Amino acid sequence: MRLCELQDKEVINACDCKKLGYIVDLIIDECNGCIEAIIIPKAGKLCNFFGDSGEYIIPYKCIKKIGPDIILVEMHEDGRGK
Repeated sequence: MRLCELQDKEVINACDCKKLGYIVDLIIDECNGCIEAIIIPKAGKLCNFFGDSGEYIIPYKCIKKIGPDIILVEMHEDGRGK
């Protein structure tokens, strides 16, 4: 699957059913080429001008399901995955 295909899918937290947003970038392990994490800008951020400069960095192990339209992740409020 290509990054552009992942960017079209909305990321939803399965713990609280909160919409997190859309993937903007990936963290990839240079040695083996595997995805380590996905990066999603926090809500309220528009073109890097408005809102806080935070982002969600979600480890790949927290991704529970990649469907045709959404990606389900399991992230708790304290920012840790299961």
